[in-house]
Amino acid sequence: QVQVVESGGGSVQAGGSLRLSCTVSGLALDKLTMGWFRQTPGKEREGVAAIDSDGTPNYGDSMAGRFTISQEHAKHVVYLQIDNLRPDDTAIYFCTADRWGPYDVCSGRWTHRSRHRGQGTQVTVSS
Repeated sequence: QVQVVESGGGSVQAGGSLRLSCTVSGLALDKLTMGWFRQTPGKEREGVAAIDSDGTPNYGDSMAGRFTISQEHAKHVVYLQIDNLRPDDTAIYFCTADRWGPYDVCSGRWTHRSRHRGQGTQVTVSS
């Protein structure tokens, strides 16, 4: 069974940096697409970044620049580096692990097998 555990959140002042970690067990990272999204009460869930099993990163709208996603396969860890933190970055950050199956020629899509998510880690930024 795939398990996902986030860590590294905390309270920081605006302009500071944090590195969030996501530790995965139960499956190797090269079998997964990993991602981060954030959630604030009263707001829609916001995609932050994702990284393919081959290491290709993708970022949500307006996320590129201050957010950097990376992974270490040997340690089963995915990182989210956040620089120049702003108060509106305050949120719970969740890590996701998506497992994919074969490419379906008929639909033109990769088969999605499962998604696993952690409990989240709180990031609070004060001005």
